[in-house]
Amino acid sequence: MPSVLFVFTSADRTLTGNQTGWYLPEAAHPYWVLSPHANIDFASPKGPNPPIDEGSVKAFAKDEGSIKFLNDETVKAKFSSAKKLSEVDPKGYDAIFYVGGHGPVLDLASDPVNAQLIGKFWDAGKIVSAVCHGPAALVGAVDASGKSIFAGRKFTGFSDAEEVSVDKVKEIPFLLEDKIGELGGKYEKADQLWGAKVVVDGRLITGQNPASAEPIGHALLKAITAIN
Repeated sequence: MPSVLFVFTSADRTLTGNQTGWYLPEAAHPYWVLSPHANIDFASPKGPNPPIDEGSVKAFAKDEGSIKFLNDETVKAKFSSAKKLSEVDPKGYDAIFYVGGHGPVLDLASDPVNAQLIGKFWDAGKIVSAVCHGPAALVGAVDASGKSIFAGRKFTGFSDAEEVSVDKVKEIPFLLEDKIGELGGKYEKADQLWGAKVVVDGRLITGQNPASAEPIGHALLKAITAIN
């Protein structure tokens, strides 16, 4: 059975001090797509029980998959035993997946351990994926030649317009769309704000926003099935 590593932020505060963390449906929806077909482990920079964005819990309080995820005993066990990124051996996984929320922009984007880990996944021919703000976690990653893994590749992620619409620009150190564009990435987005969008460019798989969480789960499932 294929194996996927879900990576969560350990950041719980934005630049202005507001509460943040990982975004509930962006973990829950792909998890339920993948879990019947893949072994899934959790990890974060600091290890067990990474902080959840409390706003996402409120916003998705009536979302069946999200509530099931929060209450599932297997999921709770995965969170309590989540690995530190420094403890992860890429050899045990076919893919790595970064859950969104504003947190990844605040810690994973500038974490050298994280950047090194992604490089190992990439150079080993494994799948690298992320949703919403999750692609921010990939900005420090380079291939064996020292080039950004985004250079010349298509990607998506939380758009500048979406960031403005939620009034969070001041909460984070950079806008994802702009930053990855500077690294040579070719940004694509849905036709409308909050529309679902998944971009697959070889082994790089990215999703734009919360609506893209379930679709990226299906894209990941297709990718890991193809290599196993």
